[in-house]
Amino acid sequence: MEQKIVPHLWFDKEAVEAAEFYTSVFDNSKINFKTQIHDTPSGDCDIVGFQIKGYDFMAISAGPLFKINPSISFHAKCRTVEDVDKLWEKLSVGGTVMMELGEYPFSKRYGWIQDKYGVSWQVIYAEGDSTQRITPVLMFTRDVCGKAEEAVEFYTSVFPGSKSQVFARYTKGEKPDKEGTVKYAQFVLEGQEFGAMDSAHEHKFAFNEAVSLMVNCKDQKEIDYFWGKLSAVPEAEQCGWVKDKYGVSWQIVPSNMGALMSKNPEKTTPAMLKMKKIIIADLRKAGEER
Repeated sequence: MEQKIVPHLWFDKEAVEAAEFYTSVFDNSKINFKTQIHDTPSGDCDIVGFQIKGYDFMAISAGPLFKINPSISFHAKCRTVEDVDKLWEKLSVGGTVMMELGEYPFSKRYGWIQDKYGVSWQVIYAEGDSTQRITPVLMFTRDVCGKAEEAVEFYTSVFPGSKSQVFARYTKGEKPDKEGTVKYAQFVLEGQEFGAMDSAHEHKFAFNEAVSLMVNCKDQKEIDYFWGKLSAVPEAEQCGWVKDKYGVSWQIVPSNMGALMSKNPEKTTPAMLKMKKIIIADLRKAGEER
């Protein structure tokens, strides 16, 4: 079954190197493909698709325009405490500790690390038989702090077959966080699990384009639907990219984007770069030009 929503990581030059690192560190992981697109505003860009613990990611090397930060991190759920320790040791090399590895009220083994490529991992011993071992977690900070619950309700209204649950809220004594805001919520979009949390601490980061969520659409009707629902910042619209009202970046693309682009890249790449919303018919037409 195709993964409908795929996290997309933007690197300066390290996309392939990072993908190879992750697939060596995590079990049940592999590189799906590597390709390159030419003559973009960032020059030639490496694109790599890969899986971590069976969960699909995409990455691109497209220059230093955006820098990955912890506003979107990834839960890495381990089945044993020993697995947590092994994974932590590998991810720690050249990384920055955000929460020390140890025992917490919500897990007997947990730590939060920003790895050497800037990607943040919440490595956790998770009891139970969850099949999804990687979970993207959105942290609402600064101007959108306190809006996690509202955002979860919004996302679950946009995607069919969704559900959500707030597991923990901040209490009166947990300053600077406001009582009642979300300490941790879980929501499911298109059968995929996500997390959300508010944080009123003084963070120097917020959502940006460096970690986006790619929505694979089956046809133009679906592209039009998600574009209309999620795009809230017209000046951010470019090449299928939109930014929602909370600052989270999404890519609304056809699920066969690779095939459309590869048919005649000398024509399809310039055509795609001129688009805001992706128009499948126009890409197909460009692919047939000679």
